[in-house]
Amino acid sequence: MSASGGTKAVLAALIANLSIAVMKFLAYLLTSSSSMLAESIHSVADSGNQLLLLLGGKAAKRRADAKHPFGYGRERYVYSFIVAIVLFSVGGLFALYEAYHKWQDPHGFDEWQWVPIAVLLGAIVAESFSFRTAIRETNQVRGQQSLARFIRTSKAPELPVILLEDLGALVGLVFALFGVSMTLVTDDGRWDAAGTAGIGVLLVAIAVVLAIETKSLLLGESATRAHVEQIEAAVATGGETSVIHLRTMHLGPDELLVAAKIAVTRQETGTEIAEAIDAAERRIRDAVPIARVIYLEPDVRRPAQR
Repeated sequence: MSASGGTKAVLAALIANLSIAVMKFLAYLLTSSSSMLAESIHSVADSGNQLLLLLGGKAAKRRADAKHPFGYGRERYVYSFIVAIVLFSVGGLFALYEAYHKWQDPHGFDEWQWVPIAVLLGAIVAESFSFRTAIRETNQVRGQQSLARFIRTSKAPELPVILLEDLGALVGLVFALFGVSMTLVTDDGRWDAAGTAGIGVLLVAIAVVLAIETKSLLLGESATRAHVEQIEAAVATGGETSVIHLRTMHLGPDELLVAAKIAVTRQETGTEIAEAIDAAERRIRDAVPIARVIYLEPDVRRPAQR
């Protein structure tokens, strides 16, 4: 569900950003507004980011091979981290540079003064539809979590990335609308520069949040507390085995590595231990379907391990 929902949200954002980018560039060419240029580059960067997310999703579907025996599920995390870098450099830093340049040489709009207003209002409507799609898809998978907690804890990167990008796009459009409107009213281009600077700071902040969250996923996050409890309960079902210690790690959003040392009795034969391990693996997969790779090591529980 999360993968299909994420793809739908990415496609909605891509269509919105491509159409918006064309309108913003046209408005920039007609008015030379730095806010419109920053927003144009922002939309182009977002469009490229959405293509990267789609590419990462496709690359992650490759089968495991000798060189990558655990598969390519983390490709989605790699491409999401690249998205953060693109958003920081192409979006945020460019906007800050353009704001500095415009502040040094402020000027109003000589012609087509109201074109940016019309374009920005249209862009807000289009981005709102994209953001609405992202929220609707997120609501299907986040359960009782708040949106902020979902972004922090989600193992699938696409929906958090799109949520932050769409939110950033909407806030950035408000900054641009403020800067352009104040420039029209006062004929002082520094308002346009201020709006551009606000866009730059916003994009840098979002990029930093994305980089921090994606870095954690790249390093290898453990299973959720709920999944850990389900795995422990599955191992202990029937009283044949129990967990001495457990380690988990996400190989991808929908793939979980489970490694555990489980307690068996001294009286069991090798065949009985093997059968108990096989049964425990089946119970784990039934309880947590994303547990794709499972390694269980039998051991005798010692007093210190109780």
